[in-house]
Amino acid sequence: MDFVDFPAMSRGDLRDLRVTIDTGFREFTRAYGEMLENIFHPIQVLLVFIEGLLINTPWIIVLAALALMIWGLSRSWNIVLGTVIALCLIGYFGMWEDTMRTIAMVAVCTLIAVVIGIPAGILMARSDRANSLITPVLDMMQTMPSFVYLIPVVMIFGLGKVPGVIAVVIYAVPPIIRLTNLGIRQVPADVLEAAEAFGSNGRQKLQDVQLPLALPTIMAGVNQTIMMSLAMVVVASMIGVRGLGQPVLQAINNQYFTLGVMNGLAIVAIAIIFDRATQAYGKRLQKHLEAVHG
Repeated sequence: MDFVDFPAMSRGDLRDLRVTIDTGFREFTRAYGEMLENIFHPIQVLLVFIEGLLINTPWIIVLAALALMIWGLSRSWNIVLGTVIALCLIGYFGMWEDTMRTIAMVAVCTLIAVVIGIPAGILMARSDRANSLITPVLDMMQTMPSFVYLIPVVMIFGLGKVPGVIAVVIYAVPPIIRLTNLGIRQVPADVLEAAEAFGSNGRQKLQDVQLPLALPTIMAGVNQTIMMSLAMVVVASMIGVRGLGQPVLQAINNQYFTLGVMNGLAIVAIAIIFDRATQAYGKRLQKHLEAVHG
């Protein structure tokens, strides 16, 4: 059969279908948009609070707090030194405020992704049916072009912080769900049998055995979620999310090479800092668990 003979919906029918779907979605946003905005308003409050805290606090205190946090995760002076140098250069070149906005955005998105992703991963690990239902959704979320996420959230919430957070979370949450599921499923069967022999019930096995042993894998999921959140920053700037993404978008529109490269390098620096810190923390967890159970 030639491709031209393949049965297909006529252009008129396709147009009518699109109009019907678009009209239905617009009516949904008119009917429930305000309610959804009220539901997600705490996210905006949290993001504004963290942004204000990072921006209004003296830079030296913020720098010390971030360095202390990186030390707590990595226990590596090299990573701490690299963090301090990178943040000092960011401040020297006038990108401190945008960087703090980006860190606040990534922190909130990662927190929401963890709150959603870990329970979803646990559900997938404990139920094969849930695993078979959620996996195709995750596949779609990871393969859908990131720009597509902006369309429905902008139609519902308009421009601003909340739609940006929602779009970033949708894009960044699949890794933590997948790796939580994987980490729990990889817990050795003999360890679970030993826990059962000591009288542990399902909740105790999850809390005292499966989650601690899966923690390094879960941390790898957190690491990937942070990286994907940073990757989405530039895209989210298209709907009004302030931070390092907006100067990059401005540079693209106006062909400002230096502006784009400098802010792009700032994003790279933040990504490397959090990547190295979370990886080091995951390795420390792995060694600790090996020492305890080995």
